[in-house]
Amino acid sequence: MSLEKIGHLGVESCDSGQVALDRVADFAPDLVLLDAIMPEMDGPDVLKLLRARDDTKDLPIVFMTAKVQPKEVEEYKSMGALEVIAKPFDPMPLHQQLKDIWLANQS
Repeated sequence: MSLEKIGHLGVESCDSGQVALDRVADFAPDLVLLDAIMPEMDGPDVLKLLRARDDTKDLPIVFMTAKVQPKEVEEYKSMGALEVIAKPFDPMPLHQQLKDIWLANQS
């Protein structure tokens, strides 16, 4: 809610990694906020499948996870994530965090 109401961002929420993969082409997001742990297919698996597709291979990805030890963060980034946001998180500044991450990675 805070992303849409406060940050004025368009949000497509998906219940699973497979649903995200099915919807991503139609939604055409500027950035994907991906939970690392999801039912059926985890975030790293979804990321690998997004990277394997021509239409999403360069899509900016940000992970959200409670697993934020330096080794884990480095692993997510080595997979191609721009950044890792730690859980629990404060929803109020989340929209600005995402905007800042996205802007910092524009070339």
